[in-house]
Amino acid sequence: MSEKFKLVKEYLHDMELAIISENIEEELVVVEDEEKGIKNLIIDCEEPILVLEQVIMKVPPSPTDFFKRLLQMNRNLVHGAFVIDENAEIILFRDTLQLENLDRNELEASIQALSLALSEYGSELLEHVA
Repeated sequence: MSEKFKLVKEYLHDMELAIISENIEEELVVVEDEEKGIKNLIIDCEEPILVLEQVIMKVPPSPTDFFKRLLQMNRNLVHGAFVIDENAEIILFRDTLQLENLDRNELEASIQALSLALSEYGSELLEHVA
């Protein structure tokens, strides 16, 4: 286990996020804080970056206007973005941070940005759940 992965886990512990699973070989953890809308947030140490991803929903049928709206939402996000997977089937929140100089405030800000995005846009996103 790398020192950077240990540090990330320490930050998550300090932030009182529940680590619900981890893969030490892959240097990956899954965390949650349901009060803040964080559910199955994957945090993956992929040198030289830290990847944060949380599934938001399935892509709705006929999503053209919805994709436009997601891009408009992205403009207002503090960190990260709403993205789609390679198969255009799943919408995720994704953010990447540099591992080299990562500090707790930066990681916490990224996770809080997800929480803020969900509180601001959650009901609008739910309108499109198939």
